[in-house]
Amino acid sequence: MLRYRFSAEDFHRMAEAGILPEDARVELVEGEILTMSPVGKRHMATVKRLMDLLFPLQQGRKALLQIQDPLRLSPESEPQPDLALLAYREDFYRDRIPEAQDALLVVEVAETSLEHDLGVKVPLYAKAGVPEVWVVDLMRDRMHVFRKPTGEGYGHQEVLEEGELEILGLKVPVKEVLP
Repeated sequence: MLRYRFSAEDFHRMAEAGILPEDARVELVEGEILTMSPVGKRHMATVKRLMDLLFPLQQGRKALLQIQDPLRLSPESEPQPDLALLAYREDFYRDRIPEAQDALLVVEVAETSLEHDLGVKVPLYAKAGVPEVWVVDLMRDRMHVFRKPTGEGYGHQEVLEEGELEILGLKVPVKEVLP
């Protein structure tokens, strides 16, 4: 099978030229353009619930919430996590796509994509140095939490069905994330 590899700049030029429709559910992962899984009702509800739970951080100007937008991890990878909590900037990243070093937290919501999220995306986030990743497993009603990136993976990993997570002083009850 012949595969073409693209840079993030190529990917954006294809979108600007109309080769990739603006509403296409695709992301760039290690130079390959991948289609993203369709979003179901539980997935949508979970993203909205996370937005509500994390909004006080944006309201307090401690961070910015980014929903299903690109996050540049490298010149060849620009996934679109379901939610990213970014370092606060007055310009709201007007002139550039947020990068891994801007991310405080990345959240992936997995209804049908758990294997891909855990096996492909989490290692990419670790390699890029994203400090914390949550993968919400909607099939098993639990959260995978990854902290302390090592470049090869994460030094701290846990699976939670209850309890609290803390991000920038905000406590997030696991049970409130799960629909």
